[in-house]
Amino acid sequence: MPRGQKSKLRAREKRQHVRGETQGLKGAQATAVEEEGFPSSCPVLGDTPESPHVAGILQESEKASATTTPAAAASLCKKSDGSAKSQDEESPSPSQATPSTESSRKDPLTRKASMLVQFLIEKYKMKEPIMKADMLKLINRKYKQQFPEILRRAAERMELIFGLELKETNPSNNSYDLISQLDVTKGGSLCGGTGLPKTGLLMTLLGVIFVNGNRATEKDIWEFLNALGIYAGRSHVLFGEPRKFITKDLVQDKYLEYRQVPNSDPPCYEFLWGPRAQAETTKMKVLEFLAKYNDTVPSSFPALYEEALRDEEERAGARVAATASSTVTASASSRAKSSRFSRV
Repeated sequence: MPRGQKSKLRAREKRQHVRGETQGLKGAQATAVEEEGFPSSCPVLGDTPESPHVAGILQESEKASATTTPAAAASLCKKSDGSAKSQDEESPSPSQATPSTESSRKDPLTRKASMLVQFLIEKYKMKEPIMKADMLKLINRKYKQQFPEILRRAAERMELIFGLELKETNPSNNSYDLISQLDVTKGGSLCGGTGLPKTGLLMTLLGVIFVNGNRATEKDIWEFLNALGIYAGRSHVLFGEPRKFITKDLVQDKYLEYRQVPNSDPPCYEFLWGPRAQAETTKMKVLEFLAKYNDTVPSSFPALYEEALRDEEERAGARVAATASSTVTASASSRAKSSRFSRV
């Protein structure tokens, strides 16, 4: 080969090598956007320093939502109704889960949903309005017909991971908002340094406790979390060290109660709902959360559903009693004041 052609070939190979290294350093946001022909600084997505961190969260959420979550939720709910199958029947092994994960990543609607999740995350953190027009622009208008399905997948992932429910707030201009399932305005362990709530994991834990008779051993908790790819001692991009988050942070904030099982020898520990969880959510809401990821409705699990209905009735009765007591107290106070004035 002539010397000139060799030089050109070496130069071309060098350019390709540099281009490959540069592409490898880009975050998931830039990669996904460029696949559709958008520049990495697409104004709809924004160009924020948190993007690599968000990409890590998206990776974790894909693992959870694309593989083990539905099977684990189904196993969890069936266990309460006495129809649980063995772990081998219900939960895919790592070798079984991998093809599912890989195929879901190649699915264009799943990729678009991931892009939409990142868009929603940034909007939530910046406290900016979420407009349908911006979402359509992001996913490319050629996917307009598939937009409802893409939005559904993105909304489910936001709810599963962050406990944020996507709601349309103004149909006239197609605007949306993300509403937390628990009160995260008071700070605490549910509001991490990422600016993203950790409510999704807490709702999952409350579900495990509910399904196991309103108390769950550590073994029950970790078996379920391991099926979701969350392990004690292995730092998670959103939750940090899971054992600390669950046994200390959530307990300190009174979302969970962590105690030794009475008369256990050797000692073992169990989790119960804490007073703050009792106040901020209900068994029905938690059951709805679990049922959603089994593509069903709460009434599909009769025993759990009946217990959740009883809980709703008891709460309604307690509210009525509290209102009546408040009215009586206010009336008595008013009469006392009137009596004092009349004597004057």
